[in-house]
Amino acid sequence: MMTHYARLVYTFLILSLLAGCGFKLRGEQPLPHGIKQASVAAPFDHSPMLRALKKRFKLYQIPLVESQEELSSDTVHIQLISDQLDRRLLSLFSSGQVAEYELVFTVQYAISFSEREPMIHSVEVTREYQDDPDAVLAKSRELELVLSEMHREASDRIIRLMTNQRELAPLRDSHALTNQPSANTL
Repeated sequence: MMTHYARLVYTFLILSLLAGCGFKLRGEQPLPHGIKQASVAAPFDHSPMLRALKKRFKLYQIPLVESQEELSSDTVHIQLISDQLDRRLLSLFSSGQVAEYELVFTVQYAISFSEREPMIHSVEVTREYQDDPDAVLAKSRELELVLSEMHREASDRIIRLMTNQRELAPLRDSHALTNQPSANTL
């Protein structure tokens, strides 16, 4: 009977500690205040990173605007500028063949809110990948899965960072938006 009571107390203690430190499961990502939808664009319409980002927006139940006509003041716009995958050699087999790589996936993007200046940021995701020259087919499938996971993680980071970037972006100059000279320049 005492062990059942001890387990109950131990479980309650652990749950209290988790709740007390602010731990919560990740669910839908909140949009910044005043933003109701998002728009995403990339240089190539069918890039894997663009597809991954759109999937993550849908997963987090963030409405996506597909056309420029639907853009409004409550829309955040993310423009993917570039993405690059680099491989760094980590180790070699005794025969001189590559045994392990470090894959580094970097995404550069611009984020803009209606009343704010666009900001350019980058996200970097790193994974280690073990190569096996004797299992080329299996390793190529594994590489596809790793790259897909890296795209997904980069998308999640972009969405998480988006939620606090609005306050960091400088306000747009109202005179530059209207192309009117200010009274100080006359």
